[in-house]
Amino acid sequence: MIPVVTPAEMAEIDAAAPEPVEVLIGRAGHAVARAALDLLGGAYGRRVVVLAGKGNNGNDGRDAARRLRRAGVRVRVLDAGEAPPVLPDADLVVDAAFGTGFRGAYRAPEPGFARVLAVDIPSGVDGLTGEVAERVLPADRTVTFAALKPGLLLHPGAGYVGEVDVADIGLDVSGARAAVVDDDDVLAWWPVRQPDDHKWRSAVLVVGGSPGMPGAATLTARAAQRAGAGYVRLGTPGGAPAGAPTEAVGLDLPGEHWAPEVLGALDRFHALVIGPGLGRAEGTAEQVRQVVAHAPVPVVVDGDGLTALGASAAGVLAGREAPAVLTPHDGEFARLAGGPPGADRLEATRSLAARLGATVLLKGPTTCVAGPDGFVLLAAAGDDRLATAGTGDVLAGVLGSLLARGVAPAPAAASAAHVHGAAGTLGWRHGLVAGDLVDLLPAVLDDLLEG
Repeated sequence: MIPVVTPAEMAEIDAAAPEPVEVLIGRAGHAVARAALDLLGGAYGRRVVVLAGKGNNGNDGRDAARRLRRAGVRVRVLDAGEAPPVLPDADLVVDAAFGTGFRGAYRAPEPGFARVLAVDIPSGVDGLTGEVAERVLPADRTVTFAALKPGLLLHPGAGYVGEVDVADIGLDVSGARAAVVDDDDVLAWWPVRQPDDHKWRSAVLVVGGSPGMPGAATLTARAAQRAGAGYVRLGTPGGAPAGAPTEAVGLDLPGEHWAPEVLGALDRFHALVIGPGLGRAEGTAEQVRQVVAHAPVPVVVDGDGLTALGASAAGVLAGREAPAVLTPHDGEFARLAGGPPGADRLEATRSLAARLGATVLLKGPTTCVAGPDGFVLLAAAGDDRLATAGTGDVLAGVLGSLLARGVAPAPAAASAAHVHGAAGTLGWRHGLVAGDLVDLLPAVLDDLLEG
């Protein structure tokens, strides 16, 4: 995992460093100069403009400028506060105006045709929230120090950072309370089938769908199968959904008062997914609350199930012994928490998870996962191809499968989000639909587990 620290945490880490600040600046300047030479393709005849602010971010840029001059690059250092609206012609602009602690207004000068290398974070991007100032220079590459910062991962700031290098300058970030997951992490968490496995060891029950809304539950069931569930049963109040996967076994549920039927069917299942496409008919919310409160297996609450919990979520979850994972988008988060997540998405996810005593997966361009312990896992593998109806139902199915196979809630949620995002990047750039995403899951898993 790649550690992530907030600007305030980074300031504490800097203050606790045993080395003098001049040593740290030298290490940072060396990393920036090395990245600059890489972007330039060499030093001979190259021109660089360094846009330097008054703080240590500017000092990092000035140190890099000295090193680039020694390498033979023609370097011009400009004070960020006095820079002209259009920068002098150059091959590269080193943006060292403001660091991760930026607050307030900023309008960056025009860089012309030069490439841009950002020091720690593009100037004008809030290091905590990813919010951006009036004008920010989009970087081709960002060299950040010791750990990633939330603003490099959260949009819109994440759209300005380009390729990100994390430079080790000797700071201790072992106390980080957040991290980004990558393929190696997911590979370590993903369960391996044993020779004596059978279908009931990873059985998932999906409760979802409603008259006229069969698609969501069907996508969830298909995704659970593709992600490794050995047996999937699909129950829809009022009747089996049209188009249910051939391999999924139906569970007949009455149109009303179906909670006892669901609870009575769980004895051989290892995870429950409830909510996709259930609708908001009168009586549905109470049935959801009964099931979630009393289900003895790990449960994923998604879609309409989250609306059913709403402000009563803490009370419903309070008596559970098995883990629960809630998967809200921003609107569903507001129903659970009493308000939207706001700009600091890591802290919002962490706070709701602690209050509910559950794992919370907050969907977004960068997915935030937090358990009651407050540690946040971030998944950033996907892109805007996932912004289409039904992709969240696919995610719920993958997550349910991992819980059924014994993966702990937070790693299961982060792994599901990572694989879900990676599947999206294999699809068509335009026109991808959620059903395509399900069929791309095996390719991602084969590459991850066999490659």
